[in-house]
Amino acid sequence: MATESVKYVAPETDTKTSSKVFPRPGQNTTGIVNWLTTIDHKKIGLMYGLASLSFLLIGGLEALLIRTQLWSHNMEVLSNRQYNQMFTMHGTTMVFLVIMPMSAAFFNYLMPLQIGARDVAFPRMNTLSLWCFIAGGIILNLSWFFTGGAPAIGWFGYAPLTDNRFAEVLMDMGPDFWIFSLQVLGIASLLASFNFITTIINMRAPGMTMMRMPLFTWMTLFVSFLLILALPAIAIALAELMFDRSYGTNFFDFLEGGKPHLWQHLFWIFGHPEVYILILPAMGIVSEIIPVFSRKPLFGYGLIVFSGAIIGFMGFAVWSHHMFTTGMGIVATSAFSILTMLIAIPTGVKIFNWIGTMWGGRIRFDPPMLFALGFITMFMIGGFTGIMHSSVPIDAQHQDTYFVVAHFHYVLIGGALFGLFAGFYFWLPKITGKMMNKSLGKFVFTLMFIGFNLTFFPMHYLGMIGQPRRTHTYNLGHGFETWNQIATIGSFILGIGVFIGFLQFVHSFCSKKLKPAGKNPWDARTLEWTLSSPVKEHNFARTPIIKARDQAWENNYGPPENHSEKVPLDDHGVHMPDRSWTPLLSGIGLLTMVLGLLFHLSLDQSGEVVRDYTVAIVGGVIFILGVILWAVEGGGGYHLFPKEEDE
Repeated sequence: MATESVKYVAPETDTKTSSKVFPRPGQNTTGIVNWLTTIDHKKIGLMYGLASLSFLLIGGLEALLIRTQLWSHNMEVLSNRQYNQMFTMHGTTMVFLVIMPMSAAFFNYLMPLQIGARDVAFPRMNTLSLWCFIAGGIILNLSWFFTGGAPAIGWFGYAPLTDNRFAEVLMDMGPDFWIFSLQVLGIASLLASFNFITTIINMRAPGMTMMRMPLFTWMTLFVSFLLILALPAIAIALAELMFDRSYGTNFFDFLEGGKPHLWQHLFWIFGHPEVYILILPAMGIVSEIIPVFSRKPLFGYGLIVFSGAIIGFMGFAVWSHHMFTTGMGIVATSAFSILTMLIAIPTGVKIFNWIGTMWGGRIRFDPPMLFALGFITMFMIGGFTGIMHSSVPIDAQHQDTYFVVAHFHYVLIGGALFGLFAGFYFWLPKITGKMMNKSLGKFVFTLMFIGFNLTFFPMHYLGMIGQPRRTHTYNLGHGFETWNQIATIGSFILGIGVFIGFLQFVHSFCSKKLKPAGKNPWDARTLEWTLSSPVKEHNFARTPIIKARDQAWENNYGPPENHSEKVPLDDHGVHMPDRSWTPLLSGIGLLTMVLGLLFHLSLDQSGEVVRDYTVAIVGGVIFILGVILWAVEGGGGYHLFPKEEDE
């Protein structure tokens, strides 16, 4: 298809479609208003990433306090309750405020670029998901400052320990903050998931068939479906727990005929798909990085796609392997044991495909590749111990010991976090337009790799010799002390590595002295690497027509008939949506409503406890007002007429 030059015209607001009900900031808005009102998927992704990295530092600090307490026997750095609060907040933060939103940061920024779209399907809904995520993080961490402090129930919230009769302080509000924060975070995930699914199905560029989509986009699709199907279970469990705690129902109260095991079933029906919600994005990232740094196309593309789908499907069939010691019976434990062994097969397929991709390749050991290889190695160790736990007798021996702590950290830190860091080192040059220092990146990897293994590998042995998890101290003479000290030293090395990596990421945005990255510094293969670095506001000046799976490589090295073409820019140019205050307003309303529900109890003049929902109602009105203004402000938008080089 012939191309034609495109004349550049300065963007102007389309006044005919601009809102007259609720004024919007103009397209030239800068500063804090720009970030508060943006609906650009790239900026949403950046804010997701910054927030999740900030929570990573908080969760890491909580972990270091835990490890300091366990440095020696009978330490008094943390009291028993403080220790319970710390590991509850650490686990909740790392799962719900770090790994999940860090994956969402990549989904937001990269997925539309990889499929040739100019934005997501519902930009304002995408923005609301960001503000709901931030509101959920605020609610959880506000718990430190109110009655009872942070929750001390574990990130899993097992009943009946969440019942008021087990509270260590009167009117302990910690579990209530935990309940509402997870509900709000669930809303954020659902909004984003519906958005991503709609975008992938409906907004792919011409020629971008499903089997030409990058693996990372496939994993975005699978994770979005998993979230939609898994979140209702925990939403129901949290709602029932809220009613038990605040309104006298008995869903989980065993003294009144409730069933504490019901909580475990509902939680793990969500919780085991959640493992794959956390790990599949990292698998997608690694599937993009290994071919680039091996200089070979991905081996077994179709197998990796279908194994990802099988992992997602089977993830809903293995939840009760978390409950082998609860007395489910021989038939149930046998069934879940077999299914747990079977789910290792599609995971193994991916690993062999990655190895097959590297086999015979010209491998470059740059930081993204090092973190990708670290992911494979650490995740394999976590997978091997997971297969051990599929055996009911072995699981019974390891249950509630540090062996289990080692297992899930090898999966979720050695796996998910290493994979996500690989993504940061791979795509930040595209995001910032600058190359980070490779030597420093390798140093960060070395610190994290050594620190991680020093921390968690000894925990396998600690579990085998009987150290129980979730206890704030231990006595001398059990053989625990030396290995705990090694783990604590390793945790600080790991923490230093993560912190240096965080500083390097921030420096890549702020420094003006770093080497420019250019369009494609890694000679990568997917569509986003055909764009300028950093990517322009409009993503694609003209919609690309896709001819092959590895389109960037085909453009550079393939025959002319495989080169991508571009749809001519029509007379109205590129239509861009206006910024909007309404998602932020709706998010503030939701936060206010939840805080009103948390603090609905008060004392009247006679000292009687009364329920006052005024603040909650005000928050609900603000939320509804935001949605109404959202609906009536209209499409709006403005037009850009990019220059040819603005592709």
